[in-house]
Amino acid sequence: MKLPKRWKMPKLRIATDRDCEMDRVIELTWFNSFDAARYLRKTVNALLIMVNRGYVRPRKFRRRLYFRRSELDRLLESSRFQ
Repeated sequence: MKLPKRWKMPKLRIATDRDCEMDRVIELTWFNSFDAARYLRKTVNALLIMVNRGYVRPRKFRRRLYFRRSELDRLLESSRFQ
């Protein structure tokens, strides 16, 4: 049985593409909002909510937010699974 075009599965991205992008992100000391969200495996909106609640303290430079990797690591290490 042949499926109609609209039912066909979309092509999947190869996992190695994402791994290469993450290698580039991990090498950085300062992250912009997009890279910090990717490092935490969150959305940019979720990251901005964490900033608003005071979980993470960004630095602002020329109307952009930057995050230090050591502070993001500390956030991950201090979080607990309940």
